[in-house]
Amino acid sequence: MSRRRVIQHQHPVQQLARIGRDNVLFYAAVIDEYGIGTTVYSPLAGGILTGKYNDGIPEGTRFDTDTQWLRNQLNDGMIAKSRQLGEVAAELGCSQAQLALAWILKNDRVSTCLTGSTRVGQVHDNLEAVEVVDRLSDEVMARIETILNG
Repeated sequence: MSRRRVIQHQHPVQQLARIGRDNVLFYAAVIDEYGIGTTVYSPLAGGILTGKYNDGIPEGTRFDTDTQWLRNQLNDGMIAKSRQLGEVAAELGCSQAQLALAWILKNDRVSTCLTGSTRVGQVHDNLEAVEVVDRLSDEVMARIETILNG
């Protein structure tokens, strides 16, 4: 019987989900020792991290039309953090979605970030996150962590 070596680890990671961020740290030793990649999904938290819900739930959006369970995921604390992250994005000259994606891409243990888009424009905006990664200085990352831990 042969054994196959693990080459990839997958879980949801986004700024608002402490558990996702902690998973990358929890598995860090294994990821580093075996050189496996981490694939993350749901990086924009169903659109929360794009800023579209910062001023309420727009008609026809996922949180307006989907189940009560999904709407229950949206709370005042998440919105407050999203608004603060929006201020950081504005200062960096990028969209809020680009900031969220760049924050994930900044992590050396992340090899793949899966995004979901409903429009071509969202795909283009998401791809530009690659250009934002270099703007995330240690100071900016510390500020983001302060917001997320607040």
